[in-house]
Amino acid sequence: MILLKNGLVYLSSKKKIEKLDILIDGKIIKKIASNISNKSAKIYDCKGKHIFPGFVDLHCHLRDPGYTYKEDIVSGAESAAKGGFTSICCMPNTNPTIDNISTLNYVIRKARDVGKTKIFVIGAMSKGREGKEIADIGSMVNGGIVGISDDGNCIQNAKLMLNVMRYSSNYEIPIISHSEDYSLSKGGQVNYGYMSTKLGLPGIPTLAEEIMVSRDIMLAALTGTHIHIAHASTKRTVELIRQAKKDKINVTAEATPHHLILTEMACENFDTNTKMNPPLRADADRQALFQGLLDDTIDIIATDHAPHSDYEKELEFMNSPFGVIGFESAFPALYTNFIRTKKMGLEKLIEKMTSQPAEIIDKDIGKISEGKSADLTIVDLEKSYIFTEKEILSRAKNSPFLGKKFWARIEMTICDGKFTWKA
Repeated sequence: MILLKNGLVYLSSKKKIEKLDILIDGKIIKKIASNISNKSAKIYDCKGKHIFPGFVDLHCHLRDPGYTYKEDIVSGAESAAKGGFTSICCMPNTNPTIDNISTLNYVIRKARDVGKTKIFVIGAMSKGREGKEIADIGSMVNGGIVGISDDGNCIQNAKLMLNVMRYSSNYEIPIISHSEDYSLSKGGQVNYGYMSTKLGLPGIPTLAEEIMVSRDIMLAALTGTHIHIAHASTKRTVELIRQAKKDKINVTAEATPHHLILTEMACENFDTNTKMNPPLRADADRQALFQGLLDDTIDIIATDHAPHSDYEKELEFMNSPFGVIGFESAFPALYTNFIRTKKMGLEKLIEKMTSQPAEIIDKDIGKISEGKSADLTIVDLEKSYIFTEKEILSRAKNSPFLGKKFWARIEMTICDGKFTWKA
């Protein structure tokens, strides 16, 4: 048994922080109370430290199978654990694509063997993520997927997307939409407008995202299916989602730490670690995303952890792949930029990273409660450090936050009652 003493514990049921002890027996939280005594338990003094539910990430890329030179399930799970995550959902843009029960079983088996974090799988919507034919969604649901997405790709054919929604309405899983109109975004590298003009690079207009967000919201209204908008990045996207919620359409949405914190100005030195899709936008878009987070238009924060090898990111901006890593910087970056500056309450941030993503995939995780899984993140909010490549456990180092000073060091992560990270 493990006894965590004197911690500042976030209780999801009360949405408040209290000084309490937590007794863990096996995989389960056995007791939460003041002054717990148990002579057979190993004691850890957490005085001055906060104990949060283990973070839940609805959107990440583990690159396994097929691209394990970028990341694999082992290194990805270790990186997630160091970032305080105890549950993560991996996307299907692997090789082969996770569009069938065989590839799904490979990921589930390997994830189970690693044991560093709970790994849930998002299956593909279309075969090979090619947007031509519906994937074998039914068998993958029976195999354990928690959602479907062609993330990295977007189904351009509205009829096929409608059929995907109709088919998936037989199952209570979200459709996670990477919203991008290729006829508008093709060849684009950065946000269309000031930055694309300054750098002399092709731009990706906000309209490329907004047209597809609008389409998928309308299709969801018709079919009643749950549409989840991945990595929202524009002001109008936030407005479309806000109106859809007012209209009682079953829509949820996520924003990433990099879209909430950074703007297109981060790209001005051609740093490929600031190249992602959708791109960093104008400050008006960033502010709209943050306001959407505060008023719950944006339901959750997801990392979109997208690792790439050093040699890929060392290419010219035009030839470098889209994507940045995010597990290990997510909470410290958000805490430093929004909580320490008093722009947002700590309780809201915790909800956006724990219980609310858990609700979207309908899993009984992301809460601290007696009888629940012992998934916990222990953080020293007063400890600061510089985020460098040496800090990163991920196989990839492509972070836009390298060299930044962060507060909130993840001291320990516990998943199913086992320590998966200790600082």
